[in-house]
Amino acid sequence: MKPSILHVLVDRNIGGVTASVSSLLRSRLAEKFNFLLLTPQEAFSKASKLKPELIVVHDACSWKFVFTLLRLRSQSKLIIQEHHYSEAFEALNVSSKWRFRLMLKLAYSIANRVIAISYAQMNWMLEHKLVRHRKLTIIQQSRVLDDFLVIPIKPLGERLVLGAYGRFSAQKGIDLLLEAMHGLPDLDVELLIGGYGENEQLLKQFAENDRRIKFVGQLTNVPQFLESCDIIVIPSRWEPWGNVCLEAKAAGKPVIVTSLDGLSEQVDNCGLVVGANVEDLKEAIAKVANIHKTSPQTLSSWGENGRDSVRGAWERYLAEWEALFWQFRKSSK
Repeated sequence: MKPSILHVLVDRNIGGVTASVSSLLRSRLAEKFNFLLLTPQEAFSKASKLKPELIVVHDACSWKFVFTLLRLRSQSKLIIQEHHYSEAFEALNVSSKWRFRLMLKLAYSIANRVIAISYAQMNWMLEHKLVRHRKLTIIQQSRVLDDFLVIPIKPLGERLVLGAYGRFSAQKGIDLLLEAMHGLPDLDVELLIGGYGENEQLLKQFAENDRRIKFVGQLTNVPQFLESCDIIVIPSRWEPWGNVCLEAKAAGKPVIVTSLDGLSEQVDNCGLVVGANVEDLKEAIAKVANIHKTSPQTLSSWGENGRDSVRGAWERYLAEWEALFWQFRKSSK
């Protein structure tokens, strides 16, 4: 009989988290483990019948959620995969750092293991002693990439096409990108923006006088969107990992990313890493536009390097999770 592993996630609207969790549940590991994706309430009601060997929590921790973690821990061994918090998140969003860190220390202490999804996030956790080193494991986040890796590498056109996509929230920094474009009024490039979210109308109003900028709506086919772009810009204010960067590299697209959290560790000779501010983004856009004119083969090489760097990322991700699952099963006997 396959071991039962419950994955707990309330907010299915968080694109990167949902994509990674859904990919894991549909992966080859489903042949060895009985995976279920549940809300906490569903987990409480079904745990006694299912008798899960492990519960993996993907939601954000909070003071209120600590009680949920305690109830889940009473049902089985518990893993927290930390998708949400990072050094840049804390710097921008947390007024009382000692209180925030106390909450995380308490939440992480309940779990048998905490998974960091990037080395930057792991280092932040260890620096502030949020979790004991022996309870912390690093598994760089991934998702199934087959549909991205087969996108044909097309020659660059005369007009450079920038792309950006994700949730229209403060985190993703699309407003920074739009302001950078406004600072380059004479630059002949096109910017395609895909996604949805609470700031959609504000962003559209901010961009409405710039004919170079086009909003293409919520993306139902991300690989198709990426195929229409030459470079992907990821102007996030915080990003514990950043699946958009992973997807863009798999599609063979050079990237411009902000130098924070898990984004910067994903870029090695496949794009530019810049400060999370308008001036740096503006300089980076102008720079790639110039490279496009003077040395287009450089952009092509960046795209090839990025694609090569993520070949096998999904299989490595599965192998690391499988090893962890069997480790927990062995320790429970």
